[in-house]
Amino acid sequence: MDKADVTARAERFRALHQGPDVFVMPNPWDQGSARILAGLGFSALATTSAGHAYTLGLRDNEGAIGRDLAMAHARELVSATDLPVNGDLEKGYGDSPEAVAVTIRAAAEAGLAGCSIEDATGREDDPIFEKSLAVERIAAAVEAVRNLDRPFVLTARAENLIHGRPDIDDTFQRLAAFAEVGAEVLYAPGLMDLATIERFCSDLPCPVNLLYGLKGQDFPVSAAGEAGVRRISLGSGLARAAYGALLTAGRELADQGTAGYANDVPGFAALDRFMRGS
Repeated sequence: MDKADVTARAERFRALHQGPDVFVMPNPWDQGSARILAGLGFSALATTSAGHAYTLGLRDNEGAIGRDLAMAHARELVSATDLPVNGDLEKGYGDSPEAVAVTIRAAAEAGLAGCSIEDATGREDDPIFEKSLAVERIAAAVEAVRNLDRPFVLTARAENLIHGRPDIDDTFQRLAAFAEVGAEVLYAPGLMDLATIERFCSDLPCPVNLLYGLKGQDFPVSAAGEAGVRRISLGSGLARAAYGALLTAGRELADQGTAGYANDVPGFAALDRFMRGS
């Protein structure tokens, strides 16, 4: 992997966060979907842990995908296009701050332009790390980033809202603490209304990433940008949309013995253009 190219992508990725406008960073799940999204004109991409797991026939969040497999997947997506790629690296493949630092170094070696680290434990009985440990983990990630020889955008995630803990104030305080130890982008999946989103964007000192495409988010990307959101990602949304289309087509064929779905699928030529990068 060419170091100059990786550095240039990372610099472009950082610059996107410093610009005046919101940008959308969709989440492909394989090389083909990455090339399609790049061909549609997006300026950056991100991995999706759930989308990757589904391509392997695995459940999301069961710990089946470790660091090595995630890094191999990251390298595949980085090689698929010339866009910067951000890594959805869950909790960093370990509970300790030291494990998170190892993951940051591995992510940089894989060619990622940045990554996100969550404060979710992966345990149903205790889903969120205690706040002081969560902050220590982000501080270790920040230190690892500072020791790299190129830019790398670190996103810190507060996971309360998607793990049955609808505590907006604690979520905000966690993000503020992550920013204080050096996180560059802040992310709280599950923010739904524009008033709360605007508060987070105006009162936090770093660019905010919004998970978009959730049921009940009845506003366009432009409204999120007006509320102060700098970056929008889709998580597993596009992967689930693709699998939803597969389910619909498969059920029609199995239950009705018809193939009406074929009237709406793209032709070979249309997809081949994306795979050629043209």
